[in-house]
Amino acid sequence: MLDLQLAYPKELGGPGGNATNPEQLFAAGYAACFENALMRVARERKTPLSKSAVTAHVGIGREEDGYFRLKVDLEISVPDRDRTEIEELARIAHEEICPYSRATRGNIEVNLRVVSASPDTQA
Repeated sequence: MLDLQLAYPKELGGPGGNATNPEQLFAAGYAACFENALMRVARERKTPLSKSAVTAHVGIGREEDGYFRLKVDLEISVPDRDRTEIEELARIAHEEICPYSRATRGNIEVNLRVVSASPDTQA
């Protein structure tokens, strides 16, 4: 069982503070799910990843229509692979595999960014 103190986020008019908020929990779940999807795509292509990390940054804010919306930036790090290869694996994981990506498609903005990879070997 997960037992946490929750904080009402400042963005929603709450005090914020050092406690966990729903956006942090969503970020943790999305990052874990996306990394597993990325590893699955690599495995299916017979190029398993030896080292990878995904960090999700989730923000919340009020839009012009007055409604609150989430925005997600997924940072993908695979230091021992070409950037182009990782971008393709991430695209497939996002479009076809990751349940979080599929559930949020069309509802929130999700940006994928490879932050660490070997330089492309193609000239």
